[in-house]
Amino acid sequence: MSTKAYAAFAATEDLKPHIIERRNLDAFDVFIDIDYCGVCHSDIHTARAEWGVPNYPVVPGHEIIGRVLEVGPNVTKFKVGDLVGVGCMVESCQHCHSCDEGLEQYCENGFTGTYNSKRSKFGGVTYGGYSENIVVNEDFVLTIPENIDVKAAAPLLCAGITTWSPLRHWNVKAGDKVGVIGLGGLGHMGVKFAKAMGAHVVMITTSAKKGEDAKLLGADEVLISTDPKQMEQHNYSFDFLLNTIPVKHDLNPYLGLLKLDKTMCIVGAIEPIDLHGGILINKRRNVAGSLIGGIKETQEMLDFCGKHNIVSEVEMIDIQNINQAYERMIKSDVKYRFVIDMKSLK
Repeated sequence: MSTKAYAAFAATEDLKPHIIERRNLDAFDVFIDIDYCGVCHSDIHTARAEWGVPNYPVVPGHEIIGRVLEVGPNVTKFKVGDLVGVGCMVESCQHCHSCDEGLEQYCENGFTGTYNSKRSKFGGVTYGGYSENIVVNEDFVLTIPENIDVKAAAPLLCAGITTWSPLRHWNVKAGDKVGVIGLGGLGHMGVKFAKAMGAHVVMITTSAKKGEDAKLLGADEVLISTDPKQMEQHNYSFDFLLNTIPVKHDLNPYLGLLKLDKTMCIVGAIEPIDLHGGILINKRRNVAGSLIGGIKETQEMLDFCGKHNIVSEVEMIDIQNINQAYERMIKSDVKYRFVIDMKSLK
């Protein structure tokens, strides 16, 4: 079916209107009318070929919220009218060890990304949420709580689960001292989740202004990482560090903050980073990474958000302003995520 969308056609060109074809419903498919789509930095990296040449034209968007318009004959999990979401994945092999464990993001045969993927069993290239609608297998559709601010829920499907998954995996609990390094789309969700889990949350930043913003989001303390005296005062005191810095940086000053056997998890920097082995060896510290989350875990996160009324801090835009939004994101000129009102496309 023909569907209006916005697409990137080359790394150096603005996104512009485009018509794509959505597949007809398979037996287990859900047809979703898209209301809102979050704008992730991954969208920019992909559209501008910063992670390799993509499959142009690219229709980005993997933070999708909408209503079910139609379901395939064998669908049992959803019905017409349901409020649903789609995150970063739309398929996986569903038979490898990772998929069996509910960790589709680590599918050993490679998951199918919501956009710019040629892995779909239906062929072609996947197109994301900068569009009127989307067709997705029910196993990769999520239930959105009706009680939260729906438009602000869109970034939960990437920024939210990216920070929730490591906090859960490393068993952050009430009373733990948790450091969130960097305040942006990811970091602000890390602060909210860790606080709701009962942790003592410290925003670790180079910016005193961002520190004050973090306190408004729930952080208990602020640690200015460029102040040696402050860093020394916090040495060997953290139970967990969530590192959301999106670019190459020196990990070593942060590692000294960890207690014996504790972990810093990297979720932001998808590139080489600087690390001194002696700091790990000295206190048996760990450096780890984490990629989004599985479908079961993502639903758990959404249910938690419904219970605690947690959403992202967002600025709404029309799709016609997407190129200006990209430029502002590059300058970190948004608190903390853009969300597109997809009705503007119609």
